[in-house]
Amino acid sequence: MNWDSWLNPERRRPSIGKVYARSEGRTEFERDFDRLLFSTPVRRMADKTQVFPLERHDAIHTRLTHSHEVSAVARGVGTDLVIRYGETVGMPSDVFHMRNVSALLAAVGLVHDIGNPPFGHQGEAAIREWFRNNRKKIFEKSSGVSDALQQDFLRFDGNAQAFRLVTTLQLQGDRFGLNLTYGTLATLLKYTVPAHEANEENPSAGSQKPGYFQSEEEIVREVWQKTGLEPPGRRHPLAYLVEACDDMTYSAIDVEDTVKKDLASYADVREHLESQMGPTTPASQRQLVEDVITFSRTQRREIATADNPPSPAELDDLSMQVFRVGAISGMARAALESFATNFKAISEGTFDGDLLDASDARLLRKSLKDFLKQVAFPHRSVLEIELQGTQVIQELMTRLWDAIVDREDPETSEPNRTVPLSAYTYSRISENYRRVFEDPKATLPVRYREAQLVVDMVAGMTDSFALSLLEDLRRFDR
Repeated sequence: MNWDSWLNPERRRPSIGKVYARSEGRTEFERDFDRLLFSTPVRRMADKTQVFPLERHDAIHTRLTHSHEVSAVARGVGTDLVIRYGETVGMPSDVFHMRNVSALLAAVGLVHDIGNPPFGHQGEAAIREWFRNNRKKIFEKSSGVSDALQQDFLRFDGNAQAFRLVTTLQLQGDRFGLNLTYGTLATLLKYTVPAHEANEENPSAGSQKPGYFQSEEEIVREVWQKTGLEPPGRRHPLAYLVEACDDMTYSAIDVEDTVKKDLASYADVREHLESQMGPTTPASQRQLVEDVITFSRTQRREIATADNPPSPAELDDLSMQVFRVGAISGMARAALESFATNFKAISEGTFDGDLLDASDARLLRKSLKDFLKQVAFPHRSVLEIELQGTQVIQELMTRLWDAIVDREDPETSEPNRTVPLSAYTYSRISENYRRVFEDPKATLPVRYREAQLVVDMVAGMTDSFALSLLEDLRRFDR
């Protein structure tokens, strides 16, 4: 139980400014949060789809609003962890640890989705599909890109892109990215294996999806060494809590959005939850669901009988807000209890699965996700944005690829292009990303870096920028 290592406040490059002591100013983890909050990739999430397509003057969640809410929930969970369970998990229950843990969880909650491409989760699938369809052309034998390296693209995942963004791409004039603390970087590694080692059937939650690209492998090993998480493959204990905060937030809030979009009613949600409880349902899981239903039903009755009662539509909206509060609060308590109960296995790297699945919130979380699968995800507006996203992303990738490989010297990453259209298209790629690609000290094969440049650019786009860039590039079609 080495919290001194897990909460390592050092950075890969020693801070240029002042290193704050316990008694003055912001802590290093509070500085991490602020640094991330003001970063460009975080702002871009305001124009990235969460589930439902973005609409003018709409209150539906974007990636940014979702991330802010996960961050807020995570901050509260961190405070409760230190105050209520500090002794249980071997952590001093003092103000300094409370500030650090809550700030670290808030920071990682804020950027857990930062690597996701535009157009929702379908964006990840579109990138993977493009590489599968073009694998022979891109990764021919002469490319020097091994099968293991190819998996970074064939099994592209936004979690790995998030780690690359904060450590490599979001430059501040050097190779350290945002230069976050080791503790924050370790917690951001939700998954702890590269793509070619990931296996969805693996019982270890940290090994089911890619957590980093091989281009960042040295950084990952440094982070593990500095936080005491060696041998490789061990999740940071706080990563389990961030994962739980993400799950509980999106499952409750996406259901709320489903009602807000008039795809279902509050009564539909309540009836669905009630139908999920059977004679074999564990009593503690049943009790949590019943508590959430009772809480929301009681509050709904009080709202409906007020002196100036709302309209039926407004009543549904207010009822879902209350429901969301009760659901997230109940799941947060259950996640913390699960963390404390399973902490020995978590600290030793032997805990499999996730906190909510091992808690009294298992039924509630599963029921909410099942409701989304049945009602929200198959809706036409969601399917339309997925179809459009696939088409836009894959056409952009083809155009960017053609421009990137159209160089006077294909054996190097020099910037000169052979035709004006390639030169113009290449110029539209972020200067940060081009600088990383053109680095003369890079050691990975040129073809790998070409593929990564396409991914860096596409994954960093917002929904509207992807559409406008494609429209701009189409102007030059004959």
